Amino acid sequence: MKQKKVNYSKWGYIFILPFFISFFIFSFIPLVDTIRYSFYEYYRSGLKEIGPNFIGLANYKSLLQSDMLKYAANTFILWIIGFIPQIVISLLLASWFVDARMKLRGKQFFKVVIYLPNLIMASAFAMLFFALFSNTGPVNSILQSIGLIDTPIDFMRTTFGTRSLIGLMNFLMWFGNTTIMLMAAIMGISPDIFEASELDGCNSRQRFFHITLPLIRPILGYTLITSIIGGLQMYDVPQILTNGQGSPDRTSMTLIMFLNSHLKSNNYGMAGALSVYLFIVSGILCFIVYRMLNPKEEMR
Repeated sequence: MKQKKVNYSKWGYIFILPFFISFFIFSFIPLVDTIRYSFYEYYRSGLKEIGPNFIGLANYKSLLQSDMLKYAANTFILWIIGFIPQIVISLLLASWFVDARMKLRGKQFFKVVIYLPNLIMASAFAMLFFALFSNTGPVNSILQSIGLIDTPIDFMRTTFGTRSLIGLMNFLMWFGNTTIMLMAAIMGISPDIFEASELDGCNSRQRFFHITLPLIRPILGYTLITSIIGGLQMYDVPQILTNGQGSPDRTSMTLIMFLNSHLKSNNYGMAGALSVYLFIVSGILCFIVYRMLNPKEEMR
């Protein structure tokens, strides 16, 4: 007698069906509506609702004539300030922690410590820094007590001070997560490769730049892409630190803060157009990073 073959493939589709239903209802439909409303005049004026009236690309043109490009530059600068030290220090720490020859003690303790800031809410972090670096805060008090300054430094009133604080907060919040990922990537490299490099006379610098970096390139690419997306979505830290004003002189106003200002004024058309711009810019930047990390000869 022939044995009846049991087909289990349908159960896989049944198990993933709830995810696709949730994604369709809560993500796909709002995404389509956002794109649709970007072509409409749709806002509230007092108690009166204007629209939706189809106006084509007028919202996109209005955004280009506004301060959107200035806010895009602010976002890029704030991302650079936080990301460059983050990736450098994360690579350094990851290399140290996985290097058996250094014989570091208390590795697990340090791993927990560097990851802890990632668990703190951004709002709490921003309020902490606001208290620390205020005119009457501990930082100014310590600097005055040791004689480095005569009058308190108003960090929140200078462009350099505000941007530096935002970059420092983003660095402290995310470098632990990046370090853990890079450590996992380096630990995935076969020890035989490092042993062979030692036999060939490679020093630490050569081993890092010619073996470690090329072999962890996929994780570096993932880290860079997620960082770009997170940088474009930067909102909570500068919003709380500057009370939503992007002070001084809107030099710390980000694109998402600009988007939120349109949502507060119920201008859904302009907010939708800005969302589409952010989506396009994110896609282009991620594609460029992917192609840089995956040369043509490796993609064939």
